[in-house]
Amino acid sequence: MAAAIALTILVGGLVGLINGAVIAGLGMMPFIVTLGMMGVARGVAKWLARSQTVDAPNSPIDHLMAVVEPLQLFPLPIGVWIAICLAVAMAVVLKKTIFGRYVFAIGSNEATARLCGIRVRTMKVAIYSLAGLLFGLAGLMQMSRLAQGDPTVAIGLELDIIAAVVIGGASLNGGTGSIMGSMIGALIMAVLRNGSSQMGWPNYMQEIIIGVVIIVAVGVDRLRHGRAAS
Repeated sequence: MAAAIALTILVGGLVGLINGAVIAGLGMMPFIVTLGMMGVARGVAKWLARSQTVDAPNSPIDHLMAVVEPLQLFPLPIGVWIAICLAVAMAVVLKKTIFGRYVFAIGSNEATARLCGIRVRTMKVAIYSLAGLLFGLAGLMQMSRLAQGDPTVAIGLELDIIAAVVIGGASLNGGTGSIMGSMIGALIMAVLRNGSSQMGWPNYMQEIIIGVVIIVAVGVDRLRHGRAAS
């Protein structure tokens, strides 16, 4: 089990490392590179799993996202507490450390960051590698929630993620954003999807609502960026 956990997280880190190396080394657009790598990773996962779900043996991993005592005051699964602790830790890193200031500096204006002496390429590789490790952990949590490995899960979730971070105050142009804002945005997206299901609305209605939210969120981001520029 320990080896499976470590390999899952390290594979995520390896994908992030490749993303960072391609983006920093070739100067390619991050959105295109990460989108392409998502397709590659998903295809490899389907190939390894032979396009089938993989049933993992019973282990403590299965209980990471399970509500053990629903009648307790805080009936949150262990995985949720892990996510909260990591969110707090990364918020501190971004706000209180030199590494965090470099992240925002590169996102705000890469050319200026380079002139200020920041090793932009090295930082990009480090940022994407760290993100990859966290994505690997997120995949582990997803497997725990579903109680099986599914190479086809989370298709289309990338749009929800974009909407969540924009709703949370991050800018598509880079340089602004916060962990807390992104978490609030993710909660809003989850409430929209779960609320639509609870209301019994058809799936196409949910997709329309989410699509409208994404368009509005991006529009608000553009308006906010335009006001800041003026």
